[in-house]
Amino acid sequence: MDPEVKHLLEENLKLSKENNELLIKIRSVQRWSQITRIFYWFLIIGITVGAFYFIKPYLGNLLNIYTGRVSGISNVDITKNLQDGQANMQDLLKSFKE
Repeated sequence: MDPEVKHLLEENLKLSKENNELLIKIRSVQRWSQITRIFYWFLIIGITVGAFYFIKPYLGNLLNIYTGRVSGISNVDITKNLQDGQANMQDLLKSFKE
């Protein structure tokens, strides 16, 4: 084999090995990038769901206040209370007349 061809083949082999090492490193970096990206999105989604879980009672109370419903209190019949109050006032006035 000619020495010049042999030298070119050895140089080509050396460059191929170096290229292969660089490609392996690039693939490793890509793999870690993908893992960190997945972790990043799980973290973002987890924080969002967690925040909603902890804020949900406050948002429910705020929504109830906004819509006019108050939790823990049953519907009150205002007309019945007014009629009872009017009857009580009439009884009170009768007691003063006597």
